[in-house]
Amino acid sequence: MDSKILTTLEYPKIIYRLSQHAATSLGKAAAEALQPVSDLEAVKMTLQITDEAYAADRLKGSAPFGGVADIKAALHRSRIGGTLNPAELLEIASTARGGRRVKKHMNGLHEDHHPIPLLAGTADLISEHKQLEDAIFDCIDDQAEVMDTASAELASIRRELRSGESRIREKLEQMIRSSSVQKMLQEAIITLRNDRYVIPVKQEYRAHFGGIVHDQSGSGATLFIEPETIVAMNNKLRELKAGEQREIEKILQKLTALTSDYVEDLLYNLDLLGQIDFAYAKARLAHEMKATLPRMNDRGFLKLKRGRHPLIEADKVVPIDVELGNNYTAIIVTGPNTGGKTVSLKTIGLLSLMAMSGLFVPAEDGSQLCVFDAIYADIGDEQSIEQSLSTFSSHLKNIIRILSSMTSKSLVLLDELGAGTDPAEGSALAIAILEHVHAMESRIVATTHYSELKAYAYNRKGVINASMEFDVATLSPTYRLLVGVPGRSNAFAIAERLGLPRTIIDHARGEVSEEDQRVENMIASLEENRLSAETERQTAESFRREMETLRARHEAERERFEEQKDKLLQKAQEEAREAVAKAKREAEQIIADLRKLALEEGASVKEHKLIEARRRLDEAAPEQQQSKRASAKPSHKPAKIEAGDEVTVYSLNQKGTVVEIHGTDATVQLGIMKMKVALDDLELLKSTASVKPQQPKQAASLKRSRDDSVKMELDLRGENLEEAILEVDRFLDEAFLSGLGQVSIIHGKGTGVLRTGIQQYLRKHSHVKSFRIGNYGEGGIGVTVAELK
Repeated sequence: MDSKILTTLEYPKIIYRLSQHAATSLGKAAAEALQPVSDLEAVKMTLQITDEAYAADRLKGSAPFGGVADIKAALHRSRIGGTLNPAELLEIASTARGGRRVKKHMNGLHEDHHPIPLLAGTADLISEHKQLEDAIFDCIDDQAEVMDTASAELASIRRELRSGESRIREKLEQMIRSSSVQKMLQEAIITLRNDRYVIPVKQEYRAHFGGIVHDQSGSGATLFIEPETIVAMNNKLRELKAGEQREIEKILQKLTALTSDYVEDLLYNLDLLGQIDFAYAKARLAHEMKATLPRMNDRGFLKLKRGRHPLIEADKVVPIDVELGNNYTAIIVTGPNTGGKTVSLKTIGLLSLMAMSGLFVPAEDGSQLCVFDAIYADIGDEQSIEQSLSTFSSHLKNIIRILSSMTSKSLVLLDELGAGTDPAEGSALAIAILEHVHAMESRIVATTHYSELKAYAYNRKGVINASMEFDVATLSPTYRLLVGVPGRSNAFAIAERLGLPRTIIDHARGEVSEEDQRVENMIASLEENRLSAETERQTAESFRREMETLRARHEAERERFEEQKDKLLQKAQEEAREAVAKAKREAEQIIADLRKLALEEGASVKEHKLIEARRRLDEAAPEQQQSKRASAKPSHKPAKIEAGDEVTVYSLNQKGTVVEIHGTDATVQLGIMKMKVALDDLELLKSTASVKPQQPKQAASLKRSRDDSVKMELDLRGENLEEAILEVDRFLDEAFLSGLGQVSIIHGKGTGVLRTGIQQYLRKHSHVKSFRIGNYGEGGIGVTVAELK
């Protein structure tokens, strides 16, 4: 893409704003190198990466790029044998650690049900070098200083250094505290000159001190003398410092050699980190511009919905709606100066360049843009004083260059086509140029003042008029692009509102040809119809939004009702479960008491004790169960029951055998018990009169059937382990009796205590054949799937 055209369309300003959102110098460099691409698949992929980064940034914020630096120069030096300094090594270790953190962040985000396959795939390629990190951090501290612990030799040298310095200071402290010496000192202080300890002595006392003069003050009144008594000690200190430097050099060489083993991996990591940071920079620019993901094509189709120029302030920019490349391939925009024609032209070109660069565009969802092989633009005043070229000549040179380079897959933007010369010749030349571009099937948007081009666009298939709206009432442009309506001259209306005498205006109207007048009247009629249609559209849009609001409110009410219904149903089921459990406990206690009575009284239970037990059993049953039993009684007259018949006792829901009949009552044998029961509380199952020869008894079997009301999953998130175990036991019993082959137990990820406890319980449960952790899509480690026997 021609850099001059990119500058004309203000593309570098977008790149600058993009680079400011990069977190690292690597991402900034990638942003500054960004260029539009003409390959559709490549553009789609870069837009998908931007979309993934946009979603990731919205959900979890930016990736942790802290510590990542451009270490290419240091890596190249280590590869050719140079020794790296502590600051360079620290940057290498910090970058390696930063890359590992970015990788962990991206993979964690991808696994948490926020799929970002392209970004996660890029992060997966980042290699980890924990050994190198640890080796450097063990030797160099956060201030880029080699630590004592880097080697035993260095630690020993530094201990001696500290001890020697302490002895020298102690010796000098004794000296400057002496009253005889103090009078000879300019100040009672110890200082350093040339890395040797000295004291400031007055010039006149120089002869009283032995030792070495290392410096003097500017006035010469003070000499900085190293006393003779500490010269040997200072010499020893210097030797130790030289040894320290040699040991530090050894440590740095060792760390540099280790770094050189990972140069290729670290260079590749830098490239990957730059790509990820660059993607996040594009995402943050999209957030700032309130931009959206455009749909891309390579068939020359362009449709902007409320497209905004990204460099105009949000509260001032006027969105445009434009479509090009479907029913028409050329748009001719007419209208007065300062009406916004040039801004509209630049908006179309700049948004196309942004989309081809993998950037979101400031437009509404559903906007479509095309991947052009090139975008050509002739916009603005190209007059060159140095080359002695007029505005017309400069524009024409640009147009000639464009005509020689464009193809059927190009977008051509021409501002003030044919301007700067005789109107008649200029309009004829403009029509000829438009005809040539149209014949080449290039997409073209052109602005002009010439009214002749309105008629050309009206009569030529595939070409459409457009104009910038102008409010005659306020004598100001609205900057709205109106596709399908040619621009009209508002000169007479403006002159009249500004106070030009009516006679002059009428005379001017008479000078306009009848054909031009008809054209103006036609345009005025079109404008009036457009305004009417626009008003109706806005009304319809208002109704539509109102209906959507009502529908959303209705949907919310319905969802709230469903939620309340589910809660009430759940509460009712819980209460019923509690009632049944209570009744079951009471019944079991009653049965235990009856068995105890039977044992105590030799299978002959007294009537009043049975009546009392029966009353307790009736009271223990929930009311709903009692009503079901009552309704189960036949309304017709019961069949004749005789001794020996097999019957069902309604009130107890138990089978038994009639022992004897007493009027309206019967004595019934129920297992080991005998009870006196009313005849109307009995149902005849088998009469002794119809008893056939007894068949061999078959072994009893339990048949399991699927109960649709039993759920296949149990959610235990938020419960403690004891409550969860009780719920799991009940759930497995219900699932087993309902014939379920597999169930899911949701315990969440958390600390893992609930998962471990439940799995230990499942290992010992009699209904469980096997169990496993949930697969991808089933909930992962947050779910245990159990297979039942």
